[in-house]
Amino acid sequence: MVRRNLARFRPRFLAVACGLALAASFARPASAQEKDKQHAITSAQRMMAGSMLESLRDAVKKDYYDPALHGVNLDARYEAYKAQLEKAPTLGDAFRVLAAFLSGLNDSHTFFDPPPRSYDVHYGYRMRIEGDRAFVVAVRPGSDAAAKLHPGDEIVKLEGYTVNRKDAWQLEYFLNALAPRGGLHFSLRAPDGTARDEVVKTKFIEHAGLVSGLNDLYDFSVDQEDLDAKIFKQRWTTIGDKVFVWKMPNFEFDPSEADSIMRRAKDYPSLVLDLRGNPGGLVDDCTYLLGYFVTRKITVATPQGRKHQDPTEAKPNGDHYPGKLFVVVDSGSASAAEIFARTVQLEHLGTVVGDTSAGAVMESEVEPMNYGLMDAGSAVLYGASITVADMIMPDGKSLEKVGVTPDVAVLPAPADLAAGRDTVLAKAVALAGGAPDPAALAKAFPVIWAPYGNN
Repeated sequence: MVRRNLARFRPRFLAVACGLALAASFARPASAQEKDKQHAITSAQRMMAGSMLESLRDAVKKDYYDPALHGVNLDARYEAYKAQLEKAPTLGDAFRVLAAFLSGLNDSHTFFDPPPRSYDVHYGYRMRIEGDRAFVVAVRPGSDAAAKLHPGDEIVKLEGYTVNRKDAWQLEYFLNALAPRGGLHFSLRAPDGTARDEVVKTKFIEHAGLVSGLNDLYDFSVDQEDLDAKIFKQRWTTIGDKVFVWKMPNFEFDPSEADSIMRRAKDYPSLVLDLRGNPGGLVDDCTYLLGYFVTRKITVATPQGRKHQDPTEAKPNGDHYPGKLFVVVDSGSASAAEIFARTVQLEHLGTVVGDTSAGAVMESEVEPMNYGLMDAGSAVLYGASITVADMIMPDGKSLEKVGVTPDVAVLPAPADLAAGRDTVLAKAVALAGGAPDPAALAKAFPVIWAPYGNN
């Protein structure tokens, strides 16, 4: 069954494969490039990478939403990257070639999901783009990062790369899914302007089974269901009797859970829906939530791809929220979160507050693939996310690479990040009629870190 997915990054699938000999050099911590050099690619691994490249090309040809491929000559690109594979010195380098092959489409929802590996990667920090600058916003207690990085530090460079809004997600994808490092080199600027360099050690956690590298974008471990409950739980708080604040981690929830929260919210004249860091999720969940705020059936977006799809619509769900709505977004609000926020603007349902959203709004389908014989238990599993439709809003525009511009723009100061003050959410609460305490709001929704493994 294909699920209409509007999530920028969600773990695609967890799978245990028996073909470990082919993927062996990827299934151990690549703590440094020197370690890679000890494991030169074998002829069998090179053959596997070539087969993977061919499968990725065929998937794009078959399903990519734009048959013109944005002017990319896919066959010529395939031949060029096939030649690069012949020169790749390690399997890790080969996987990076496969990722680069798809990245040429410059599409937020089309990317390579490499074979699962036997370990988790924990860097111990969280980064967020504010405006066009990258900041440390949280560090994991007890980690090496906690001793060397501090919330409010601006990340000027990471591993020698300048970190900005346009390229940050690709850098995170590279470091987490493709080429985990044993240590990360940071060039930092403290809130007082002081510059320094730090090298932060990575923590690797081995597993008996295998886990997708994309999971580490969320600090996930193998126990997906348990971590969903811990990390992606719905949270809320209240500000006096005026404002209900709902921190929504993604658009993947049970409707009954949304019903329960909205019943609580109806007792308050204002609702602040915090979608910061929300990567999106499922179309149906986005339209279901909109049903609380619309009084008539509306067109939310129209998928535009090779195959005809009816417009995505939202209709009243019979339990209308009568108060004022405020939606908070930031650079981490993507896909369904952006569609929700833009619909709020276009339909005049409320006020959007915060930073410009990610501009990553496509509909994708996950295509699991394998190399080898599944029945014989010797298959290596991998896959790809392929964009199958652009989502065109009722104003005729796409949010891809544009994002949602908030009605009220608010960015936190580095000193506020350092002091643990959530001035962005405080602004939304103030607009909603509440008396906010920025420090208390930050404590109401602390960062939740995934447990170190499950061994």
